[in-house]
Amino acid sequence: VKFHLVDSIGKKVRVATEVANAIGLKNVTFRHARAEEEKRTFDFVVSRAVMPLADLIKIIKKNISSKQQNALPNGLICLKGGELEHETMPFKHKTVIHSLSDNFEEEFFKTKKVVYVPI
Repeated sequence: VKFHLVDSIGKKVRVATEVANAIGLKNVTFRHARAEEEKRTFDFVVSRAVMPLADLIKIIKKNISSKQQNALPNGLICLKGGELEHETMPFKHKTVIHSLSDNFEEEFFKTKKVVYVPI
């Protein structure tokens, strides 16, 4: 498994790089850039709730590899909060939503969900 982290905030990239180096991670690379600038393709794009799902998918669709090599079809895995019914409606037939409150008791997780959209 390899990870490629992209963020537009240089400080986040520097901290992530330092942490990875400190704990000896060898399977992670970093790029200080906006997601729109990334040209490489990947099996999965993982994101937090940075924008509405439809907008995020428009940006990252080009980065999803057409080569399927996993049990789970390639796509987007995203941390989102709040009510997602309206936001996921265009993708309803294929969206999987998992409530993190099923696994974590802390208050922070009560409204958090992991959303998977195959692309």
